[in-house]
Amino acid sequence: MHADLLFTGGPVLTPEGRTATAVAVTGDRITAVGHDEVRDLAGPRTEVVDLAGRLLLPGFQDAHVHPVPAGLELSQCDLTGTRTADETVAAVRSYAEAHPEREWILGGGWSMEAFEGGTPTKELLDAVVPDRPVYLPNRDHHGAWVNSRALELAGIGRDTPDPADGRIERDAAGEPTGTLQEGAMQLVGRLAPPATAADRVAALLHAQRHLHALGITAWQDALVGDFLGMDDPSQAYLTAARDGSLTARVVGALWWDRERGAEQIPELVERRAALSHGRFRAATVKLMLDGVAENGTAALLDPYLDKCGCATANRGKSFIDRGQLPKYVTELDALGFQCHFHALGDRAVRDALDAVEAARAANGPRDTRPHLAHLQVVHPDDVARFARLDATANIQPLWAAHEPQMDELTIPFLGSERASWQYPFGALLRSGARLAAGSDWPVSSPDPLQGIHVAVNRVTPDGAGAPVFLPAERIGLAEALAAYTSGSAHVNHLDDTGRIQAGALADLVVLDRDPFDGPTEAIAETGVALTYVGGEGVYTAQEA
Repeated sequence: MHADLLFTGGPVLTPEGRTATAVAVTGDRITAVGHDEVRDLAGPRTEVVDLAGRLLLPGFQDAHVHPVPAGLELSQCDLTGTRTADETVAAVRSYAEAHPEREWILGGGWSMEAFEGGTPTKELLDAVVPDRPVYLPNRDHHGAWVNSRALELAGIGRDTPDPADGRIERDAAGEPTGTLQEGAMQLVGRLAPPATAADRVAALLHAQRHLHALGITAWQDALVGDFLGMDDPSQAYLTAARDGSLTARVVGALWWDRERGAEQIPELVERRAALSHGRFRAATVKLMLDGVAENGTAALLDPYLDKCGCATANRGKSFIDRGQLPKYVTELDALGFQCHFHALGDRAVRDALDAVEAARAANGPRDTRPHLAHLQVVHPDDVARFARLDATANIQPLWAAHEPQMDELTIPFLGSERASWQYPFGALLRSGARLAAGSDWPVSSPDPLQGIHVAVNRVTPDGAGAPVFLPAERIGLAEALAAYTSGSAHVNHLDDTGRIQAGALADLVVLDRDPFDGPTEAIAETGVALTYVGGEGVYTAQEA
């Protein structure tokens, strides 16, 4: 049989390395991998792609991403490109003036380092939007910036208590200053008008186009449910899966309601059955164990430090009962669910590993493939447990570099020893752990090549001359690519993707060059020329 699609004339990244120069695709699968002999499969109707020295590799997969909120933010007050307080306020002003019809100013993506202490004030917003409520989550979506009108509508004042899972930032007199952390976000967020079903589908398809342009062919949506005012994307996925507009392969991580316990498990079983169709399946449960280090809510074994370097009384927050977590995970594992943990601080990482260990002891080895995302601070004693428990380390490489949020809002409050435990990619690999990779978009860029650049260099793409962040934790280019391909494919239970070999699905990416041929400092300059899912083109760069 003649191939439908033939790639030739360039390096092909196989599980053994760049060991081939030609690949044939018939239907939606790879049918041959090799060299000149593969060209014999070309027929009169075969589409031939001349790689011209460019690298062909498996499609990238994002193991932790939020495409629908990202797509919605792109259509609202998008602050992701701002770097200073003045730029951020000006962007809010510009958006509000351009949209006088909007009852609320919604969007987000501002950077904490743009504001003193990472906590912008309501007065800054009041100066540009005095008459309408404003609700803007920050880049990591663990805090929100609001104006006085929003606080007034929510009834938040000096006497409003902090919720158990959050904090209202206050001045010396106890008055709310305009930043709401974690669960306190919902005090305002629940009042904001929700997106329509059509808005969510449009946001998903917008995000999908963007992800395909970055070479991403599959992902795991890390929050399918209702959380802190974020829109549940599940129906958008079902709509797109049913009408064929979902071209990516997607796993949905069903949200574990942290205010409830095991009584919600039967509901999760029902949702798993109801929310699986075509290229979308909801076979995972997302358990958010803690917050983030920058606002002091990541769960630590020992207390945070204050500005003077002295220990405080704060060890962060554990959002799910630590005593019950092993029970929950054991029951979910027995039912065949994958557990996807948000575990950022060293206490949260240990709690997640303890829960996985309890499930392994109770249920025996099962192919549920638990994974721990973020892993900012990992106690050295816990590094080797990932391989032993067959728990995948789901890394977000872009965060592992010196930048203001790290240097000003994190390292001083962790102290030098704990700061050296951050994002231990190299140590995890050396211990035998499997790495998967993701972006947490819209928290940070979804571009895998940007993340790969940081994983290899431990310097941001625009950080030439900056000190390398924990050099021993750098990993090689091949290992970083594997995390974004076969590693994430493993997490997503997409075993016939993530590798270029005969019989695998033809989810493929052609880069605009071969990054192995250049210096590692230039990895981020690499772009995507072509993206295919199941042998069908879903993205073509203009120059391709």
